[in-house]
Amino acid sequence: MIVRFYVVCLMAMAYVSSASAQLRQGDVHTDAEAVAELDSFAALYNDKAGWQQRAKLIRQGILDGAGLDTFPERTPLNPISHSGRSYQGYSVENIAIESMPGVFVTGSLYKPTSGEGPYPAILSPHGHWQDEGDYGRYRADMQYRAATLAKMGAMVFTYDMVGYGDMGKVGWIHEHPNTLAMQLWNSIRIVDYLESRDDVDKARIGVTGASGGGTQTFLLTAVDDRIAVAVPAVQVSAHFFGGCIGESGMPIHVRDTHITSNVEIAALAAPRPMLLISDGGDWTRNVPEVEFPYIQRVYDLMGVKGNVENAHFADEGHDYGATKRQPMYHFFAKHFGLSLDGMLTEDGRVDESAIKIEQVEQLYVFNKNNPLPAHAILNNIDGFN
Repeated sequence: MIVRFYVVCLMAMAYVSSASAQLRQGDVHTDAEAVAELDSFAALYNDKAGWQQRAKLIRQGILDGAGLDTFPERTPLNPISHSGRSYQGYSVENIAIESMPGVFVTGSLYKPTSGEGPYPAILSPHGHWQDEGDYGRYRADMQYRAATLAKMGAMVFTYDMVGYGDMGKVGWIHEHPNTLAMQLWNSIRIVDYLESRDDVDKARIGVTGASGGGTQTFLLTAVDDRIAVAVPAVQVSAHFFGGCIGESGMPIHVRDTHITSNVEIAALAAPRPMLLISDGGDWTRNVPEVEFPYIQRVYDLMGVKGNVENAHFADEGHDYGATKRQPMYHFFAKHFGLSLDGMLTEDGRVDESAIKIEQVEQLYVFNKNNPLPAHAILNNIDGFN
């Protein structure tokens, strides 16, 4: 019964396989081809109204391509939280919500231990790092940024992507044709959850993630106007379209009506503040000269050129390491009014040294003391194939 109900709910996410549903995956263009394509896009509009018309087309193309043109029913979220821990300036608790009946999105909720609230809230999707000891939302960089933002005065929700963490343990797989849609819906439902809390400021909800989490950052921002500030890290590229099925496994770029790229999808954030983080060691190597100027032009047409920034690390590689986190902290502090009092080192860096890196077992939502609910759906295989 549960699986059948779930299949009915997911009919809106049916995988598109028409002849026009072309996928753009991995390295699609050379650098020169990517520049030429952006130039062709730019020629399609030359003022605010023209961009807004194109933005509407691109946004609808994302929803149509993901099978989310009609959203599934927003069923009760039934949040589960337990195992609260307090550290210096922040707390952590294990949390899950039901994005659909029986589908549990699992994660950690980091909260400030000072201030009165309501607090800004920031979603923190992880990338596709899979090595033992360097995995999903349990990675040290995920914990550092979530805990530090909480010490600065924000509530942060880090959560498992489809097939990772708790979801992976019970049988979900990431390599499924509908992963992009499911992940995006899960993120939308997390925004629903954060909005439902009395201690969250609904006008200050943001998102930041790296790599595949960067893709999730700009996709969520593109389709959900409730996101007020976005910081996609090491992912926005004109020639590279994501390295896994959860990023580019559904036809969101090539439609009967238009062709677009992740650069334009990221630009849908305008006029909301956005920081692009890029580096010289991956597919974001050209951001200062190619992708950023294109997006900056969109912001300029919208009359808010100063709302988009780029922090580029020419000598670094593909990560969300300590140096890349620094401009993110300052960006959220600027736009969300977060406090840096007592957190800056002599050279102006945000100090992360007091953050406690927890063991993976502490971060599991479901375990022998907190079992998975009996009605949980244990995989995303039945009903999809």
